[in-house]
Amino acid sequence: MQFMMLVKATNESESGCNPNPELMAAVAKMGAEAAARGILVTSGGLLPSAQGARIRVGGGKTSVIDGPFAETKELVGGFAIFELESKEEAVRMGRDFMQVHADILGPSYEGELEIRPMMANPPQNTK
Repeated sequence: MQFMMLVKATNESESGCNPNPELMAAVAKMGAEAAARGILVTSGGLLPSAQGARIRVGGGKTSVIDGPFAETKELVGGFAIFELESKEEAVRMGRDFMQVHADILGPSYEGELEIRPMMANPPQNTK
């Protein structure tokens, strides 16, 4: 089953500051190990919301709102999709990932990772 892990943005990631190089090296190492095991489908970090947009639909009308967006704790800062056997395995991996953040960034770091199972793709009609 595929699981998406969503790392929440922080004030630092939203400010456009360069990420901590030690953290990025550790995350890259974890990604390479997961890819070598054949469980990493894809991953990536997101640029600050100031460079993005939201599209809303309401009352039959569509509107575009340019970033930045106010609630940093509601923003996604990065993602990874894994092919795993269980939610428990996803939680173990997520804990390990976030522990690397705590170990490198120290006790003042506050972060959040959301894990969501993905819907299976329906079979494609090839006719």
